[in-house]
Amino acid sequence: MNRRTLARRYWLTGASSGIGAALAEEILKTGAHVAVSARQTAPLKVLAQRYPGQVLVVPGDLTNSQTVREIGERIAEDWGSLDTVILNAGTCEYVDAHQFDASIVEHVVRTNLLATSYCIEAALPLLRKGTAPHLVGMASSVTYLPLPRAEAYGASKAGLRYLFESLRIDLADEGIEITVVSPGFVDTPLTAQNDFPMPLRWPADKAARHIFASLRERPLEIAFPALFMAALWPLSKLPARAQLAIVKRMVRSTPPLKDAT
Repeated sequence: MNRRTLARRYWLTGASSGIGAALAEEILKTGAHVAVSARQTAPLKVLAQRYPGQVLVVPGDLTNSQTVREIGERIAEDWGSLDTVILNAGTCEYVDAHQFDASIVEHVVRTNLLATSYCIEAALPLLRKGTAPHLVGMASSVTYLPLPRAEAYGASKAGLRYLFESLRIDLADEGIEITVVSPGFVDTPLTAQNDFPMPLRWPADKAARHIFASLRERPLEIAFPALFMAALWPLSKLPARAQLAIVKRMVRSTPPLKDAT
């Protein structure tokens, strides 16, 4: 059996920038094969040139269910199965409660939650044919504590967390293991737009190395940075009124007219 046959096969979404791009590098350095998805095709083609024979470029808008089905069909045609699926693609937009816009919630939920569910639908038949199948979802530490202006993002990530944790139960008898990743603040094109302090922020390459190293143990959850989680976790266990008193101090007196995505 040659090395190509032995190479583990991954599908990684959101692979064009941020944590996804850094994760792609970490995985490819091991000699694994990676199907990479993102809306931007150019960065994916660069990866394919740098790692010839290891990268399958399957770009597209993951909020389109037909596009995702076609990506799944392309992976099935080329590889026949998947061993690990890392659903990392997502977005963030902030809500101004004084000018509440439901379209922001709709867009973020579609991108973070519905698109992920389309990917799961496409991935599960391929994982069932894979070796030691592993499904990984990118949640967020924001799900531990309600934060100002995070109505859309937090709701989408909380829904994603519940989706993966329920799937963990239902897929256990098939041997498909599931890990939820809950990062704190990481330097990415999305967080570069933030206009508030981001304590204990990590660079994307450090976050990717930590995630990839941790995935070897297949934990139920990967939450980081440790110091950030050590502060956030106790706050999440406080009564709702105590949480409200704390997070109200974080609200800016003058809401922004518009937040960049």
